[in-house]
Amino acid sequence: MSHGVTLGHYLALGAVLFCISVAGIFLNRRNIIVLLMSIELMLLAVNVNFVGFSRYLGDPSGQVFVFFILTVAAAEAAIGLAILVTLFRNRRTINVAEIDSMKG
Repeated sequence: MSHGVTLGHYLALGAVLFCISVAGIFLNRRNIIVLLMSIELMLLAVNVNFVGFSRYLGDPSGQVFVFFILTVAAAEAAIGLAILVTLFRNRRTINVAEIDSMKG
């Protein structure tokens, strides 16, 4: 009897992470930092599913695809935080309700 990690464990973890990220997006609409962290958590949940299926099928291409997703997620986080710092310097707030209007 094997007590290793099965595909169901990976899928359950991915589903829990995805549900937490969706809850973070819907429950917190005021703080942009929490919204960005929820989006990153959503990408992480997808990556866990890719790794799980890659391991289950014995095909390493899913794990290679995860590296590309992590690279894009890191670039998105860096650009998002840079925009956030610039926005805070100009408007003195990061509240979503107060910065939703664009001024030219």
